[in-house]
Amino acid sequence: MKEEKENNAQHFLDLIQKSRKGKFKIYIGMSAGVGKTFRMLQEAHSLLKNGIDVKIGYIETHMRKETHELLAGLPIIPRRTIFYKGKELEELDVQAIINLRPEVVIVDELAHTNVEGSKNEKRWQDVLEILEAGINVISAVNIQHIESLNSAVKRITNIDVQERIPDNVLRLADEVVNIDLTSEDLIARLKEGKIYTPDKIQTALTNFFKSEQILQLRELALKEVASQVVRKVENEVPNLHALRHEKLLACISSNDKTAKIVIRKAARLASYYNGSWYVLYVETPQESSTKIALDKQRHLINNFKIAVQLGAEVIKLENKNIADAILITAEEKQITTVCIGKPHLNLFKVILSTTIFRRLLNKLSLSNVDLVILS
Repeated sequence: MKEEKENNAQHFLDLIQKSRKGKFKIYIGMSAGVGKTFRMLQEAHSLLKNGIDVKIGYIETHMRKETHELLAGLPIIPRRTIFYKGKELEELDVQAIINLRPEVVIVDELAHTNVEGSKNEKRWQDVLEILEAGINVISAVNIQHIESLNSAVKRITNIDVQERIPDNVLRLADEVVNIDLTSEDLIARLKEGKIYTPDKIQTALTNFFKSEQILQLRELALKEVASQVVRKVENEVPNLHALRHEKLLACISSNDKTAKIVIRKAARLASYYNGSWYVLYVETPQESSTKIALDKQRHLINNFKIAVQLGAEVIKLENKNIADAILITAEEKQITTVCIGKPHLNLFKVILSTTIFRRLLNKLSLSNVDLVILS
């Protein structure tokens, strides 16, 4: 009875804490030039007309005429100046925003990496700090900056996007709005000089702004926003919860490339099913800290970091039998789906490993656990 009262009190405290946080709205788009910044500035004018204290914390117009003109009449919080390697650079002034306490602040370029020496490494961390202070934030990001989509974006565009935000940041948003354009409209805007300066147009058309690439990125953006809506409905309408709460276990090895694929795809699955998930690494005697190569150790630590950023709990076990470790963890954590990478095996290893897969399949099927091979 006492424990129940304590749980109820904690639940109420959590609700109070949540209500004190600022509301978070994100505009998402398939690429630069779809109109995210333009829409944020339009919304800022609308809020201002309705008597809301809204201020510009950081906006990047890229000197696009139509967008730049919308800055007129909007109160702007001066940026923080930093001297770095002999250059004067400007960043979002988080402390100034918290001190001024506007009702709403506009913060562009959510995936931006701050200048070295800043309090936070990333702008999304600045935004979380502002939200914690009880200030509402409107921000924007392109689909290619979402961590779990990194591999998919690289496959589509052949570009490895370096500035990324954890999926959890997107899930914290109270509202996610997709700014959608057809590929024809986006390319027309580019040719009209509404996205880049004339000297950059041809390069953009040759590289990133190809119709087939835009279509695929557009699909990613639409799917992402759709999954956000589903998650919001499930969280706010309890009766719609599935009978089986999905719990995923992503099993990784020291193979860096395969591990990254498994982690990112498992994160997408967990996001789609609105489930919790774990990343399991089994350290066998052959991969003990004294035997494993230093570069493999670094890759492992980096992959653990990516998994945590994507919302996973990392489990590291020492066991000479990988199948046993997977089965033990699946039972302890009440896992519903085990995810493994596509094996890269020669014939001899296939023969040796068949028994492992057979054991896994037999044991998991008996306990109603799905096995998914991610390639």
